[in-house]
Amino acid sequence: MLRVTVVLVPDSNERRGETIARMTISNISNLADVSDYEFRTHEHANPVAGTPSRETTGTVRDHDRRQTVWSLVGKAALAAAGD
Repeated sequence: MLRVTVVLVPDSNERRGETIARMTISNISNLADVSDYEFRTHEHANPVAGTPSRETTGTVRDHDRRQTVWSLVGKAALAAAGD
């Protein structure tokens, strides 16, 4: 499983950092070379954008595991965002 945490750090002040979103990504195809994954997200409410907190789930299919981890994270993030 992968866990991605998004932390907002105002003015680069680490002590003021606040987690605003999380994602987990789990392989559901026995670590095959080309695998399928499930993801789950939780995003806090965003008063700047006027959006409520939300949770999403979804899948990334046919991902080539020989690619960089950011390729998988990017696919899951795009799916979670609805893009």
